[in-house]
Amino acid sequence: MQSTAVTDVIFDFCGVLLDWQTRACLTGHYLEPVVEAICAPDDPHGFFRYEDRMDAGEDFADIYPDVVREQGEDIAAIFRYYIEHYGDALPRILPGMEQLLADLKRHGYGVWGLTNWSHETFHIAFDKFPQLERLLDGTVVSGVEKMHKPNADIYELALHRFGLTAERCVFFDDTARNVVGANEVGIHGVLFDNALQARQALTSLGVRL
Repeated sequence: MQSTAVTDVIFDFCGVLLDWQTRACLTGHYLEPVVEAICAPDDPHGFFRYEDRMDAGEDFADIYPDVVREQGEDIAAIFRYYIEHYGDALPRILPGMEQLLADLKRHGYGVWGLTNWSHETFHIAFDKFPQLERLLDGTVVSGVEKMHKPNADIYELALHRFGLTAERCVFFDDTARNVVGANEVGIHGVLFDNALQARQALTSLGVRL
C-alpha cells in the first residue's frame, strides 16, 4: 500500500464519525435493568439483530411483527420508540473527526462514507449533523442499496459509484469483520479506535495532514 499513493479515505459512520449510544436514547424512559439488557453485547431482546435487518434494507413495518411475536408487546414498544427517536442515540460527532475530514479535504483527498444504516433513519445523521454532509463527497448506505458490509458487493459498489481505485483507498470501520471485507476487495482497511489513531494510521500510509 505504501508504494501506491493514497487518494481517498472512506469512513464508516456509527462508531467512527458519530457516537452511537442506544443507551442515550432509552435511559430515563424505561427501567434501567431493561435498558442494561438491551444495550448488552448478548442482548436477549435482539435489538441489534432487528436493526441489522433494517440496515440490510428491510422496512421497519415488515420487521415489527417479528419483534412483537418474538419479544412481546412491551419490548416491541421499546424498539418502536428507539427507531422513532433515533436521533437521541446520536449525541455527537466523535472528537476530532470533523477536523480530520476537513484536513483531508484541504489537502486534496477524497472523503467518502460507507455505512450499514437503515434507509428509514439515515437521514437523521445529516439532519442533525449537516456539516458531515458538506464534508463528505458522497455516501453509500446499505439500507438504500440492500447490500451490507462485510459483503464484497457494497464495497465494490462504492468504488464504482465514486470512481475510486481500491488500492488507493483507506477505509476506517470500528468492526473488525468490516475491515476484513474491505481488505478482501483490495481496499486498505483500518480498525478504528479514535481520531488520533486514525491520523497516525493515515500518516504511516503516506497521507499528508
